[in-house]
Amino acid sequence: MNAIPLEHEIEYPTSDGQPMAETPEHQQVMIDLILGLRSRYAGVPGAWVAGNFFFCYEEGNPNAHVAPDVMLAEGLVPRERRPNYLLWQEKPPSLVVEVTSRSTRQEDTGKKKHLYERVGTAEYVLFDPFGEYLRPRLQGNRLERGRFQPISLEADGSLRSRTTGLTFRPEGLRLRLVDTATGKPILWHEETEAAQQAAEAKVAEKEAAQRIAEERIRALEEELARLRKA
Repeated sequence: MNAIPLEHEIEYPTSDGQPMAETPEHQQVMIDLILGLRSRYAGVPGAWVAGNFFFCYEEGNPNAHVAPDVMLAEGLVPRERRPNYLLWQEKPPSLVVEVTSRSTRQEDTGKKKHLYERVGTAEYVLFDPFGEYLRPRLQGNRLERGRFQPISLEADGSLRSRTTGLTFRPEGLRLRLVDTATGKPILWHEETEAAQQAAEAKVAEKEAAQRIAEERIRALEEELARLRKA
């Protein structure tokens, strides 16, 4: 019987050199979700969000890996960095999202779906930005008794994630994250920047108005002092 090499002797892959996404639109959705989930879980101990990395699911077999587009895992031991995700050292994902297309449909609805189900992923979401093959283009599965069961969509086509407390809502070619409890959307990166710039402009405007008011007060005080002397 061949012995399994010691773990430190096995080099598990960290990159395949392939592009992050099939199209800029697919990449934008991935970025939106990664940044949005990181914002949602900022400060939550043991929460880890990443995308387009190697998820290694079989100890001793460096060829046993997939690359989730977006993944959330919770309850992990804090680490400075994770060049890849070694399932036997971590916990099953809470959420995996694949930004899918016609060219990746077989893997996303076949191999990956079965794998994520087998390893205990709580929720698995598929989003087809262009609607190339998914009808509806946003779909999800939730793990119940060890098997994926379809998640019913809301009337507006959005999907509620029980795991995260977020609602996934298609907007054009993008996917918006919304806090289900409050209905408050998680801003996209450019919206956050615009809001910050608007806030800074408002502060600058207030400071300018205050300077003008102070200058007028000084002028009045100087005029009053001159009149008293006269």
